[in-house]
Amino acid sequence: MSDIKSDIQIAREAKMKPIQEILAKVNVPDENHAFSPMGRHIAKINLEYLNNLKNKDGKLILVTAITPTPAGEGKTTTSVGLNDGLNKIGKKSIVCLREPSLGPSFGMKGGAAGGGYAQVVPMEQINLHFTGDFHAITSAHNLLSALIDNHIYWGNKLDIDVRRIVWKRVMDMNDRSLRSININLGGVANGFPREDGFDITVASEIMAIFCLSNDLEDLEKRIGNITIAYTRDKKPVYAKDLKAHGPMTVLLKDAIRPNLTQTLENNPAIIHGGPFANIAHGCNSVIATKTGLKLADYVVTEAGFGADLGAEKFLDIKCRKSNLKPNCVVIVATIRALKMHGGVAKDDLKNENVEALKKGLVNLERHIENVKKFGLPVAIAVNHFIKDTDSEVKALIDFCENLGVKASLCTHWANGGEGTKELAAHIVDLCEKKDAKFNFLYESKTPLFKKIETIAKEIYRADKVIADTKIRDQLKSFEEAGYGELPICVAKTQYSFSTDPNLKGAPTGHVLPVREIRLSSGAEFIVVVCGAIMTMPGLPRVPAADSIKLNDDGEIEGLF
Repeated sequence: MSDIKSDIQIAREAKMKPIQEILAKVNVPDENHAFSPMGRHIAKINLEYLNNLKNKDGKLILVTAITPTPAGEGKTTTSVGLNDGLNKIGKKSIVCLREPSLGPSFGMKGGAAGGGYAQVVPMEQINLHFTGDFHAITSAHNLLSALIDNHIYWGNKLDIDVRRIVWKRVMDMNDRSLRSININLGGVANGFPREDGFDITVASEIMAIFCLSNDLEDLEKRIGNITIAYTRDKKPVYAKDLKAHGPMTVLLKDAIRPNLTQTLENNPAIIHGGPFANIAHGCNSVIATKTGLKLADYVVTEAGFGADLGAEKFLDIKCRKSNLKPNCVVIVATIRALKMHGGVAKDDLKNENVEALKKGLVNLERHIENVKKFGLPVAIAVNHFIKDTDSEVKALIDFCENLGVKASLCTHWANGGEGTKELAAHIVDLCEKKDAKFNFLYESKTPLFKKIETIAKEIYRADKVIADTKIRDQLKSFEEAGYGELPICVAKTQYSFSTDPNLKGAPTGHVLPVREIRLSSGAEFIVVVCGAIMTMPGLPRVPAADSIKLNDDGEIEGLF
């Protein structure tokens, strides 16, 4: 087993092509300012070029997964592998992914550029600073924070109540010590002391706006509509009241252009934006997805974590706001994770256990049922691991067949696009069918609390939603203020259908406790924070950062 190469070794050995050659594959010309090279292997596609594209849209394939476990499911890896597989069978395909956050890269989860022989490259740049998009988003967010405190310092003409400022600061790192802080200490020269806090950048409303905007004009309008605070009379104060939307948009004018890189097999990949799926809506930018649909016949895109979070938000938030309509959904499943859902401890996963696998299949079945509620055809990608046995694979494939869903064994981690050709051919068949009748889980006019209940009961299979009077009154006030038709973005643990991360499988009879709600009036959704979920994660006892360093040759080690 020692001869198995690490992801970073494989990525470093990749024979990358100049980015102009990758763009030529999807007919983006090396002229007329169609793109701006960001080095030899990365480019930003220019909005002016995109706005003039009249191509017919390709087919949209959403990749999601079963409820994740520490064993790992490989959703990004499968998305990259499927894209390579589609290109292998002669289809013009692009994969659209989120940009990795530095928080998990140095924390517990690691990077998000795929793995094995199904990666996007250059892996080190993508997992670190990339093209600076996240830094631009962080700067724009914190500019607004600075303008708020500066306005109060110079007389507070807007009568902002310092006790009712709802705009925190952000940074793209896991740091629990910054969740709640006191600022403006040190006397009169430093302003008025108040409580504040930090979220991680990927939880910022600017990130959500960035990923849901259609163009720069839409971006600026949405930023202006951000609710930053309330007056002493409890009237909302918006970012545009501080004239913040102009300079913030300036900071984002280059970041908003989608980034194009390549897979290990030199197929195009668009990587742009990256809200977390457990505390935000978990999808790459609308601009990136629409770009892919104009440039290719097939677009493979992912939504974060399990289908109860990423897929539900992709369909009910992103598709609702952008008029995107997926043609089919791929659910990634692993033998290892399903055995964990069946009660097997992580250390015992290497041993064959068909009975535990069968017990854990209820989790996959629940996700299949949920996706079908949106009227979309479903395919299963069995992400193969070395220790999976033939008996286990057969049990999983037979189970899906009995449900009327095809499961394809995918070996992209070891074999790249060659390992997903069966899945790719099945996806093409599904996309060619005309029976996809996409529908949302709830109507926009449904009352806000009823929307929360619908998600809780239909997707999580909770018995009821618990919310105190204060939260219910807040929802009513949002409706009275004209926000009643906004969709719901639930922030909860990714490790269970419930809010208890230890409740594996397909639990029923649980409740959804709503801890707080937040109005994202710029992004145009309501964030519903449930259970113990944190919008600023902490580092684990042994963070990935412990193993990341430069070796004697100046190369990065430990990044994964």
